[in-house]
Amino acid sequence: MKDQFPFAVARVTRRWRKLLDERLKDLGVTQARWTTMVYLQKGGEGLTQRELAGLMAIENPTLVRLLDSLEEQNLIERRPCQHDRRARRLFLTEDGERFMDDLNERAVELRDQMLEGVTDDEVECALKVFQKIMVNAERQK
Repeated sequence: MKDQFPFAVARVTRRWRKLLDERLKDLGVTQARWTTMVYLQKGGEGLTQRELAGLMAIENPTLVRLLDSLEEQNLIERRPCQHDRRARRLFLTEDGERFMDDLNERAVELRDQMLEGVTDDEVECALKVFQKIMVNAERQK
């Protein structure tokens, strides 16, 4: 049973992302872009590019390209950092806020559909398992 676990998690993750991506197509953003927006909103606005790259576990040059495209779409803005003139802090624009409201609404709808028939206790148990796995994964560094 344990040998199937990583593959089951990967399948669910891929399917969830694919379904959400399909529901967001009309917003004109790629999965990489909307994922960046989610991390920015969850991580807290005002993050530096370096902090956001760390949260997303991606390299800074990759993130810079994503941020450039999001800025071109007027979804985010870079503002100077008061404490470090070289750094820029990231914020959602008004368009970005509206985008995230729409994304979150669609994501909640999908989540509710995908978790249909799954009890709160089962979700809590799954989250505890994932937390333990993450603790073990952090020890592997």
